[in-house]
Amino acid sequence: MDVTDAKDDSFGIEVILPDGDKKAPCCPHGPTLLFEKVDKAGEKGRRFYACSACRDRKDCNFFQWEDEKVSEARLLAREAENQSKRPPFTQEEYCTRFLKFASLPLDAKKFCQDCQILLLPEEHEAHSSHRSTAVTTAQLRRPSVLLRPLDNKKSNAQYLFTDRSSHFLLDTLAALGYRKVLCVGTPRLQELIKLRNLEKKDDPMRSLLLDIDFRYAQFYSQDEFCHYNMFNHHFFDGEASRGVLQTFLSECDGGKVVMVADPPFGGLVTPLANSFRLISQMWRTLHSGGDSEDMPMMWIFPYFFEPRILECLPKFTMLDYQVDYDNHPLYKHGKTGRKQSPVRLFTNISPKDVILPKEEGYRFCSVCGRYVWSMNKHCTKCNTCPSKDGREWKHCSLCEKCVKPSWKHCPVCGHCALPDHPCGLSPGQEGCFNCGSLKHKRKACPLKDAHRLNSSHSNAKSGKKSASSHHPLLKAKAKAKRKSGAARRAKKLAAVSS
Repeated sequence: MDVTDAKDDSFGIEVILPDGDKKAPCCPHGPTLLFEKVDKAGEKGRRFYACSACRDRKDCNFFQWEDEKVSEARLLAREAENQSKRPPFTQEEYCTRFLKFASLPLDAKKFCQDCQILLLPEEHEAHSSHRSTAVTTAQLRRPSVLLRPLDNKKSNAQYLFTDRSSHFLLDTLAALGYRKVLCVGTPRLQELIKLRNLEKKDDPMRSLLLDIDFRYAQFYSQDEFCHYNMFNHHFFDGEASRGVLQTFLSECDGGKVVMVADPPFGGLVTPLANSFRLISQMWRTLHSGGDSEDMPMMWIFPYFFEPRILECLPKFTMLDYQVDYDNHPLYKHGKTGRKQSPVRLFTNISPKDVILPKEEGYRFCSVCGRYVWSMNKHCTKCNTCPSKDGREWKHCSLCEKCVKPSWKHCPVCGHCALPDHPCGLSPGQEGCFNCGSLKHKRKACPLKDAHRLNSSHSNAKSGKKSASSHHPLLKAKAKAKRKSGAARRAKKLAAVSS
């Protein structure tokens, strides 16, 4: 199998992107991804398959070594589990149900909050013990308000745009002349487009929502929604949904297409970028046989992922616009959020064409040729507006670049860092206590569950401690923990004796 290695440094592993010659095993979220562990010395380990959408095995416990032989009984059991996780209705059945529901009188329109489903009259009795609520016409047009948001930030998190950010995106796209918006994981933008069409019937925009949350199939027709996993470019309804996307991407009706994607922030950059490239490739093929420029895209992600995104998609640029969310505890304005959201727009659209609102504190830098945040002052030495996080950065003549205002130059390390940084260690050098990698912490280790299972199995047979317990990082941590515990016990004894 020819594969494309795409190293994801933040997790100490490599994601092996398939070329289509070998089919990956499937979990409830579609085809799994192939991973390869890479240790601090660059040595590559045994490859394994894991869920594309979930980084935590509590959410999806699929794990299989690449060279593992799986029994027929296990394959049948796996297929049965995958089928049990499928939506209760097909897309066509959901559409039929919605038409019946929309025609009901207001007092008969009920939504089951426990099952998260629109109820037809004959289903009311079966859900009588559940919590239900009446549904208005306005709520049918805003399903993101009616549905309970999924909140697993590592897989299917649904942090919904504020009206401010939604309107900015829509107004910007309309001003740029786009009349077709591919909404990948952006249900609130889809809703706003449909509401806009009710107000401006003479200038309609079309939208197609691709989302892993099948609950949205209850509210949209087959040409408005596709059940889709953006981490592996998987359409759960197969070729039918793929055909819907292909029809939408064609611009034979004169409508310019743009894609807006808002993935979960805990998702791996590499497979996401690969899916977006595949969508762009489909768009190019429809227009000029694959030889034209890339499809216009906007990818919404935190600014600290900029190096990874630009590594995967070099034509992209990070804009200064700060995207806010209604239901995120930090990524919004107000008392419970941050002063500045860390979420940005990454796009292959020319930055000078994306006009950021002056009334919100943005200005145009004629030297950089783009709109920037008011605190992002142009540095003549770096010849750029350097700030990434919304604060005014300062230039360090020793580092020969601009750095965060809270950083200071450390003569020992030879670079700028926080004043209380662990001197002599590069960021992240304390490493992972699970696998020993210096590239991530134990909590983010993608192999922790597989490692735990294998260690438990081998230890039960041998009666010995796992080899990882002899890792110097683990020894140091255990020693520090013993000292801390001893100090607490001594303090307690002293308090009792006094």
